[in-house]
Amino acid sequence: MKWLFALLLAVIIFGSAAFFGYHIIVKPEMALRAEQNGTAPEEPRVDISLPEFQAAAQLRQEGKLNEARAALTTFLTKYANSLHTQEAKDLLGEVNMQILMSKYPSPEKQEYTVKSGDVLARVAAKTKSTPELIMRTNNLRGTMLHIGDKLLISHPEFSLFIQRNAADVILLDNGAFFKRYRARRVKLPPKQPARITTRVAETIAFRDGKRVGFGTPEYIGSTRWIRLAQPGYVLYAEPSSANAQPGGVPPPPTGFAMLPADVEELSGLVNSKTAVTITD
Repeated sequence: MKWLFALLLAVIIFGSAAFFGYHIIVKPEMALRAEQNGTAPEEPRVDISLPEFQAAAQLRQEGKLNEARAALTTFLTKYANSLHTQEAKDLLGEVNMQILMSKYPSPEKQEYTVKSGDVLARVAAKTKSTPELIMRTNNLRGTMLHIGDKLLISHPEFSLFIQRNAADVILLDNGAFFKRYRARRVKLPPKQPARITTRVAETIAFRDGKRVGFGTPEYIGSTRWIRLAQPGYVLYAEPSSANAQPGGVPPPPTGFAMLPADVEELSGLVNSKTAVTITD
């Protein structure tokens, strides 16, 4: 029996030595080589931000838009590098626009009573808003106003931040993120400065190959362009197979091709005073 005991003791001793030798010497060395060769498996990330993102999304589904906006803003401040950061930005953009473009009550909206002599353009100038934004916020079918009408007025301070490499057009309100739009294609003149500070030059509407003005019957459903003061920079509707030339006009030679609905929405929020910053 002594030989059996000696055999078991040897197995335990040598087995323990092999175990500790592998985990202390061999395994770390293999991990180091794998990391140097770029084949090391990624350690699973614990997603501690998910419950808060889901809670914010649930608030939006329940129609609690102001609460959802606050929760998403807090989330983005707290979790700048979360797995859900981009989703949170897109969801916040949808919530911001849903609040802005409707009669949904929010702290930043003010009530305005239409007075004698008021026209839409005058009300917009008086309240530092835009005619199209007032129309969309109040679900107006036309530009005609009536004395005594109650209008909800928003007067955000919008600016644009354009990232060429990412093909992102980001709408800011008082310098804070409001909504992100993605360009489908970007073509610009060569040798662009690393950073450009400019402004919106004009918003343009086309219908059947002709420019149309705000307030006309042709304006509704027209194709929009946003031309910047920097040469070569135009945000325009992307042609589709069903309509090769939206609005009946060919696309500009350079610029940012975007979804028609995005350009239409954005054109109602900016004006010739809107500041624009462009970077790589």
